Amino acid sequence: MARRCEVTGKGTKAGKSIARRGLPKKKGGVGLKTTGHTKRKFKSNIQKLRVLLPNGSVRRMRLATSVIKRGEISIMLDGRMQAIPLVKALRGRNREFSKISS
Repeated sequence: MARRCEVTGKGTKAGKSIARRGLPKKKGGVGLKTTGHTKRKFKSNIQKLRVLLPNGSVRRMRLATSVIKRGEISIMLDGRMQAIPLVKALRGRNREFSKISS
């Protein structure tokens, strides 16, 4: 599976890193010289998260941290896009505790 957010579509981007040598003119040198370009990857911060859906089911999703911070996701439910609050699904003893308290 690709490293991609299921909500925003953020994924890995390609780019370049430029290697330079020399002293800048501002600091009394003759200027910076480019000595090489190497390819690199900019990876988005994708996390696996168990999300509790409004119908009570739990779905494991890959989400960007920007979506997690926002606290709201928009996904296809019942054939249409819906914006729902992001609720992390509880696991283990926590789940039993929440059933007793509610």
